Amino acid sequence: MGLIWAEHLSVGNEMIDAEHKNLIVAISSVEHAIGTRDQVALSNSFDLLDTYMHIHFRNEEKIAAAANIPFAKNKLEHRHLLKEMRYMREELETMNGIWPDDLVKKYSRFLSGWMTDHIIKEDMQLKPVLQTLPYNFKPD
Repeated sequence: MGLIWAEHLSVGNEMIDAEHKNLIVAISSVEHAIGTRDQVALSNSFDLLDTYMHIHFRNEEKIAAAANIPFAKNKLEHRHLLKEMRYMREELETMNGIWPDDLVKKYSRFLSGWMTDHIIKEDMQLKPVLQTLPYNFKPD
């Protein structure tokens, strides 16, 4: 994956930044499993990614609510993305590691693109408000 955590990706909140770092690692793991056509690693990597995504989306939504940030559109995007990930996982798992090159490239681009879009296009919209709060702000 071309995306590596860098300070310019910080949205101004410790929890969200840490979760983005975890998501980048999990996505890299999924991409590696797809690229090496390792079905067992893919399943484990998707489990990790799914867990991180659910935790991250839940925490992001809680932080937005506690900081009075309008977030309805983002919530819909989160639900849509979880469905997309389930579809991708199901499609890849039914092929038992025999994935054509074009599918490998398609999903690698999708994963990298999603993470980039998620941080830069969606979560950076939270940054102006989050920067007015302590970096370690967490909702009760």
